[in-house]
Order: sequence, then structure tokens, then C-alpha cells
Amino acid sequence: MQTKEIKAFGTQAVDKQLEQLTINRRTVRPHDVEIEILYCGICHSDLHSVRNEWGNTVYPVVPGHEIVGKIIRVGAHVTKFSIGDLAAVGCIADSCRCCDACGKGEEQLCENGWTCVTNSPDKISGGMTYGGFSENSVVDENYVLHVPEKLDLASAAPILCAGITVYSPLKRGNAGAGKRVGIIGIGGLGHMAIKIAKAMGATVAVFSTSAKKAEDAKRLGADEFILSDDETQIRGTSKLDMILDTVSGYHDVNRYLNLLKTDGGTLVIVGLPAEPLPVNAFNLVNGRKSFSGLIIGGIRETQEVLDFCAEHNIAPDIELINVADINVAFDRLQKGDVKYRFVVDMKSI
Repeated sequence: MQTKEIKAFGTQAVDKQLEQLTINRRTVRPHDVEIEILYCGICHSDLHSVRNEWGNTVYPVVPGHEIVGKIIRVGAHVTKFSIGDLAAVGCIADSCRCCDACGKGEEQLCENGWTCVTNSPDKISGGMTYGGFSENSVVDENYVLHVPEKLDLASAAPILCAGITVYSPLKRGNAGAGKRVGIIGIGGLGHMAIKIAKAMGATVAVFSTSAKKAEDAKRLGADEFILSDDETQIRGTSKLDMILDTVSGYHDVNRYLNLLKTDGGTLVIVGLPAEPLPVNAFNLVNGRKSFSGLIIGGIRETQEVLDFCAEHNIAPDIELINVADINVAFDRLQKGDVKYRFVVDMKSI
């Protein structure tokens, strides 16, 4: 298979900082498109990956799975895109296309294993996939998304992971008028969850360990702010139909399970803590409550959330940075010092 060298930004080892690298991308095949990457978001899972906090990183690693750019080449059989189109790629770069999950448009649940756009075995080129901290990306058109014209390009990037990660459970949980939805955490995921749940018509209660975030929670659209470590506020919280847990660090989920309504109350975890979270079974069986999890969404649903955000004028709160500032951004992300999503201007590579 023919490849070409391009510039990228990644790291060679767990104890090394990110730096400019040269990587190989495959050339365009008949059903591929090549995207000039203009912007790429930084997700907390990128931090987990470069620092091998999940124990599965293969180095060198090039992070980035919130890719927005412009089509610069198309394969001979491409029908969904043309040169010059604005396009996006989220987490999913490929899947088996033949299992039940793929047939239902749930590629993230592919029974034979889907290919992540970064740090995943590359079934086409061999080796591992490289992400969006790079000049371009080559992806089969079936895993590429259209960017609505109403969306700001830089702000659109985090919708591809943060947006779909919270949109999917909110949609499946029927988070509309008459429903009380709790959001744990006001970060990259949580701030998008507030905006999307409100746009769906739900009443939104936000939980945070930081009293300083109360004002921001209201600015984002929350109806209620609860300080997570204040027992009086916790006990005074009205029961919730659904709680979306967006926290990626260790925390006690049991205090929130007790806030769910009897018969059907559900806590959905979408954050990805590196450590196990203990669950007291009595907090589930007393009241027939549910504790579940969800990982992103399929290609069809990701296009749906892009369109939903365009329709409702929803955009993530971002801080736009140059490539040269990536290491500082990763250190700040580790400390929670971002409101609420870093996006890298990849034109600066």
C-alpha cells in the first residue's frame, strides 16, 4: 500500500512530552477521502492515552479524535463528499460493517471490534492508527461526517466526542419536558450535557465539588446547582429521573444513586475513571434503580448531534490554542484548568 509522510504531533514514550513527529498516512483508496485537518479538540481520554493511564497505549502515539477540516482529495468511488466540503471525523475510523451492531448504525458497539481513529490496530495499513494532531487524515467516506454551515468550525470539534457522548444517553433516556436530569461534573462533557439537556426541554440539576462553578452552571442553563460534598444540599435535592455522570476521576457514585426516582431512575456513567468505582448493591435494589454506561455513539447518531447543535445554536465553550501550546494544555487539563475544552489550531503545525 502506498503511503506518504506528513507532520504530526505526538509522543514517543510515557515520560516524554508531545513533539513534532513524522508519520505515514495511506494514500487515498477508491472509497476514501483525505481531510486537511484545520482543528482538533483535546479530550480527557487523550490525556489518559498519552500518559498510558489505561495501560493500553502503543508508542509512538498521536492523539486527537475530534477532527474538523476540509476535503482535499476523494477516491474514485466516493459519492458522499466533494473536494472543498467541510468534514469531520470523530472516534470511529472503521468497523466490521457486517455484524448486527454495524447494521443498526451502532458502529461503536461493533461485535468484531471497531477501529479508533487513534492508538488502535490499523487493519488497512498495519501498525497503529494516528489521530488528529496531524496535517491530514485519510478515512473511508462512510465514517466521515458533514459539518453544518451554521457551526463554527473550531467549536464544532468537541461535539464529535463530548457532544455525542452526552447526547446519546440523554436522547435514549428521553430527557425532554417533564424530566429531571442530573449532571455530575461541569467539565468538557458536563457543560455540553447541560446545554443539550436544556435544549431537549429537561429540568437540569448540576452537581459539582466546586462552589465557584455555581454561577457558571446557571450561565450554561442549569436550573439548580448542588454542592456534591454538602450533605444538606444533597438531602434536599428532589428525586431525579436520570443522572449523567461525566466525571473521569475517582468519586463515590453511591451518594447519587440514592437521588434517583423509584422504578426507572437511571445513573449513566460516561466519564472514564482509571480506577474502579465501588457500587453498593442496596442502592440499586432499594427502589429498582439502574446503573449503566455508554460509549460515544454511531456515525448516524454523531451526524444527528452535529445537526442538533446547529439547529439549537449550541456550541462548546472552547479555548483555541496553537500546536506549540499542547503540552501546557495537557498539564492544565490534568489540573482541571480549562473552561471547558481545548481545541488545537492545526493550521499552526
